[in-house]
Amino acid sequence: MQALLTYQWELFITAEVLSIVMLLLFGLTRYLLNKQNLSTIFISIFLFLFIFEAALAVFIYQITGEISTFQIIISLFVLYACTFGIADFKRFDRWMRKTIGNWRGVSLLTEKDIQIMERQQDPKYIARKNRYSAMIHLVIFVGVQAGLWIYGLGGTEGMMDCLSDLSWVGKDDYRQSPYASETAYGLSMVWGIIFIVDFIYSWSFTIFPKKP
Repeated sequence: MQALLTYQWELFITAEVLSIVMLLLFGLTRYLLNKQNLSTIFISIFLFLFIFEAALAVFIYQITGEISTFQIIISLFVLYACTFGIADFKRFDRWMRKTIGNWRGVSLLTEKDIQIMERQQDPKYIARKNRYSAMIHLVIFVGVQAGLWIYGLGGTEGMMDCLSDLSWVGKDDYRQSPYASETAYGLSMVWGIIFIVDFIYSWSFTIFPKKP
């Protein structure tokens, strides 16, 4: 247990690096070497590493009883993987098939893949997709922040006071905020800035659409 606490970040970073390696090996063995069974092993290891990261965060919380930077970051990774990560994996898979297919001089893309890739260049589709991702980000941001506030305040009482008086935003003392720790407060401030920038950027494709 002490080893897990001491090397939690090293374990997380190692798992992330191995996950990327497994995805690359999955594509190379499946599309370049045509080894279906071997590629299945690599993608299974990737899924195992994902589960391992989530389980590690839960286990560390059970030991310490506190929400730390470690749990928050892994939670964000898990949320990403369960939402945007699925679509990104499909996009990455199509890119690998297109690239490796060009190397081999064969077409590894289906008609549906080609239609999807062409549709992804459509300005209307790009705008609609970014609106959708912005709203998902909004729901996730509000949901996580609500959970942190409830945890920090010990319930829902006081939440309206914090919303009506935002003077605590940007202050150095987290104890004046609805967050339970300096870590949660600091990460939430950074995430808030990222969320605002991402939300404006996503909606810019609707307000200022690209030319076809």
